[in-house]
Formats: sequence, C-alpha cells, structure tokens
Amino acid sequence: MNYQAKDTRYDSAAFRRCGNSGLKLPEISLGLWQNFSDNDLFSNCREILRTAFDHGITHFDLANNYGPPPGSAEELFGKILEKDFRPYRDEMIIATKAGYDMWPGPYGDHGSRKYLLASLDQSLKRLKSDYVDIFYHHRPDTETPVEESMLALDQAVRQGKALYAGISNYNAEQAGKAIAVLKELRTPFIIHQAKYSMFERWVESGLLDVLEKTGTGCIAFSPLAQGMLTDKYLKGIPDHSRAARNHTSLKPEHLLPGRIEKARKLNELALQRGQSLAQMAIAWLLKDNRITSVLIGASRSTQLLNSLQALENKNFTKEEITEIEAILA
Repeated sequence: MNYQAKDTRYDSAAFRRCGNSGLKLPEISLGLWQNFSDNDLFSNCREILRTAFDHGITHFDLANNYGPPPGSAEELFGKILEKDFRPYRDEMIIATKAGYDMWPGPYGDHGSRKYLLASLDQSLKRLKSDYVDIFYHHRPDTETPVEESMLALDQAVRQGKALYAGISNYNAEQAGKAIAVLKELRTPFIIHQAKYSMFERWVESGLLDVLEKTGTGCIAFSPLAQGMLTDKYLKGIPDHSRAARNHTSLKPEHLLPGRIEKARKLNELALQRGQSLAQMAIAWLLKDNRITSVLIGASRSTQLLNSLQALENKNFTKEEITEIEAILA
C-alpha cells in the first residue's frame, strides 16, 4: 500500500527559526546515527520514519559514516525516500555530513576540499536525491586550513548540491573562525550541531554565546546521553540495551555509580513533573531559546512518540531549575 502522510501532521507540530535564517526546524528532529543500518529491520525503520513525518518531524539527520557499515544509513533512507516520501520532498529537511573516516587512503577523511566534495557526491547517490538541505563539516580538522573546509561547503551550496551549510563538534574558538570565513563568503550558513545534555554541558562555556552573537542556530545531539538520561539503567544494564551491545558508543564503563545516582534523583523530579526522565531531559534543552532543535534517535515508533510527549511540558519553575543544578553539581 502506498504511503500517504496524515493530513493532521502539522496540527500540533512546533517549529523554531534556525538562527537568523529563514529556515524553521521542528523542536524535535530525528537522527539516524543509531538504529538505521544493515543490521536493522527495513520495515521497522520505515515505520519510524513514517511515524515521525506523520507527527510533524520534518528534519532527518544523517552522515556519510552512519551505519554500520558506513553509508548504510543513507542508503536505507534513500530507499524509503524513494518508496514513501518522494511526493513530500519539499516538506522535508534532509541533512548529511562529512568529516570522519569513509574510505582508504589520504582522501577519505577529515576536512580537505577533495574529501568533502567527493563525499557529498557519494552521499547524494546513496540518498537518491539531487541535493541535501544542510551539508555539515562533521568535525574540525586541525591539519587543514579552516578556509579550505569552509570554501568546500560554500561550493557545495553554490553548485546546488546543498541549500545550507553547517558545522558540527567545533568548540567556541573554532566555530568563531569558521563562521567568520563563511560570513565573508556570504555562504548561507545557518547551524552548528553539538553534543549537549544534562550530563554534557561544554557548549555552555562559550559556544552558545558565539552562536547567539553570530545568528547561528544550534541543534543538540545525544540529549539523553546515549540512554543514561532514561530510566533504562537505573537498576543495572538490561541484556538487550545499547550498553550491552558491543558496537555502540555507550559502554558499561560509562555507567558510573555517581552518574546513575544523579539519574535516579533526576528521575524522581521528572515523575513529579508528570514526565519520564527522557522527556524531561529533552524539555530541559528546549528551555533555552538558543537551541533550535533537539536531535533524538529511536529504535521503534513507540519510543519516538514517547519522546515527542516532552513537548507537552517544556516549562520549568525556578525551584525545579535550582534542584536540577544541585543534582548535577
């Protein structure tokens, strides 16, 4: 049966303007870093994407190396785009990145002009699309002049292969330098993607100030700290959890007793707010207007719907903020 998006998909959807640009992103976006690979069931991935779009999630975030194997997330998304979403392409924001190891030799990694532009061409083939909406440099490269990497992003836009440019994982100083180059080039640069959660707050030490000053949007990834900000690990490591799987980025040694204790206290506060810990962790990020969107992952559609419920209570009292800061101290 052909997919037909729900007519109600925008009825309760919430969007924020991305920096000073004309583009708006949903407050919750869907990332395909985890759970979209050759190891995952096609029908389940398809259902997750359909559920997301039917509930107003228009932004889908990928990278050339997402998988495993690298490239498989883009290939999977491209197949589903072709089957289900081709009529809705103009309602979708599709993003991809380049910056990590993709192929052998000196030209398949980091930030050279050759690598970034070749990688984008490969990504577009896998995605079965003529363009992406946002193309990111995935990480800073200290061995390549920032001007070279930013000129590559600029060229990608001017060639029509991307509509906007972005950077990811840059610290405040690195971001400032990159943004200055892009401003001079008049590149439609709009967004920085950063790892940000209650347990990882480095962006508060200067980066968010740089982004606000330059009119740049910020999208936060890993808002649940790879599952540590959920109720999943409050009593140990479940057999089928992410921490129990060897190929994931969350390892058992990350689940330190002190961090688990903080998660337990945060969970108690979340329950008092009528939320799960995961929902409160997402809402906590959105309390800051400098955050354009929060990037979540999902292994099933019910998990996605649960995360979307975070939007039902984004307000925090001063007392709640004080209590959260005391727990996290």
